[in-house]
Amino acid sequence: MTRGPTLPAHRLPPLPAPLDAFNAAPDDEAGALLLHCLHSPRWSHRIAAHRPYPDVESLLAAADEAAYDLSPEDLSEALADECLPPVPDGTYSAAHTALSAAHAAYEARFGHVFVIYLGDTPPAESLDRVLEGIRSRLTNDPEDERVVAAEELRRLAGQRLAEKLRGAGQCRSAAPPRGATRPNAPAPGK
Repeated sequence: MTRGPTLPAHRLPPLPAPLDAFNAAPDDEAGALLLHCLHSPRWSHRIAAHRPYPDVESLLAAADEAAYDLSPEDLSEALADECLPPVPDGTYSAAHTALSAAHAAYEARFGHVFVIYLGDTPPAESLDRVLEGIRSRLTNDPEDERVVAAEELRRLAGQRLAEKLRGAGQCRSAAPPRGATRPNAPAPGK
């Protein structure tokens, strides 16, 4: 029996990569994504305005560079929408008390929430790292601490943006990545 010609393999069109979707997104959507990563409208507009980016690394480099250029007002605005990293599930109440007390002392001294980039810190060690960070940074003078906080925000923004664009996580205030926004933070663009 003779068979007819074989059909070519069925190929689906490629799905757009997160970077392609970001590059093609309307300005307000791209800006909203960026505001979830760093709560600075000026930073967000600057990054969105330079689209398209050829690759994720170029976008991350641009975001990093723009974060270095935050004015004191931009930094204050970004810090206003930040909060402490979440405490790991199952943490005993004494740890919550210690963290609350340390954070209250930090906020009283510097006038803004404590931010820290936890990077690859294992969740089981994050509480110790946060407490250690707050306690050691409480000795900073306010201007030195603003420089440290700006650096931590820059690193957090890069982490959040990379997670969003690589599909490894989401940057959203309702369920933040470690070191992200507070659970009851106002929606971006408030």
